This record gives sequence, structure tokens and C-alpha cells, in this order.
Amino acid sequence: MAIEDNKVVSIEYSVRDAKTGEVIDSNVGQRPLEFITGKNQIIPGLEREIKKMSVGEQADVLVKAEDAYGARNEEAVQTLPREQFAGIDLQKGMTLYGQGENGETVQVQVVDFNDKEVTIDFNHPLAGKDLMFTVKVVGERDATPEEILSGQVQQEHCHDGSCGCGH
Repeated sequence: MAIEDNKVVSIEYSVRDAKTGEVIDSNVGQRPLEFITGKNQIIPGLEREIKKMSVGEQADVLVKAEDAYGARNEEAVQTLPREQFAGIDLQKGMTLYGQGENGETVQVQVVDFNDKEVTIDFNHPLAGKDLMFTVKVVGERDATPEEILSGQVQQEHCHDGSCGCGH
């Protein structure tokens, strides 16, 4: 049975780089990840497959780069004057957070730097990568009207196990 939009779904997952097998992230043994279906809160390729699953079901899901964080855009690598990074102890590979043109938070990675310039990459660190998820649906419930409106999962506790907490 498929999961519809406007459901709060709880999942346990681990994700690996499909090419290297390196584990990138996992919440196994921790609190499940909760999201509201149909709100673009997780990558589209993963949500599409989760919606085909049932509570208690586990699956391996391959998500191609274009359905995950997109292809790498080489134009997103820029070199800026070092003065723009005054006061920051720069290190190759470090992640910095800044503000985008519309006030949104942007994440960049320091690729390289010298005394005059800093090369940064605006691509998501997983852009261009195919991802292999092992995902288990541990809970599903109707989203409340407030959750649907706000797009935020409310964290009050259910006390009867319906939230997937194991009570």
C-alpha cells in the first residue's frame, strides 16, 4: 500500500556512496528521521521510493545524482579575494555558511586558498553522487493541519507508540 502526501513518515536509514560503498550518514540506533510527504523535505528519488513502502518494510534504494543533490556544476566553484574571509582560520575541505542573495543560508566548501585568494565550492558535497540508501519505514501517521500548513513535524510525544517511538 502506497503512502500518500501529507503523512508524517518516520524512517531509519543509512546512506552510502553508490560507487565507493563509503557510509555517508546513518541514523540507525538513533531517533528516526521524520518528514512530511509531499513537502520536498527529503531528496525526491528517496521520497518516491519510500511512498511505495509500508510500515515495517525495509529496502535498498539507489538514488541517482539527478534525483538526489543534482549534478555537479563546475561554475559553482569560485575564487574570491582572501579579504572576504578575514578572521576565519581557513582549512581545505572545511564547510562555511553564509547568506545567499535572497537571505537564505548557503553552504560552501573551501577547496583551496593562498595569501591572496580563496577557492570555494557552492555545490552540495553530495552533488554528482549516486546514493545507495538502506531505509526502513518505522512509522506513518496523518499530518495535523498545523504540520501541513507549517511543513514542520510537531515533536509532542504520542505515548501510545503510534509515532514509531516503540512505547
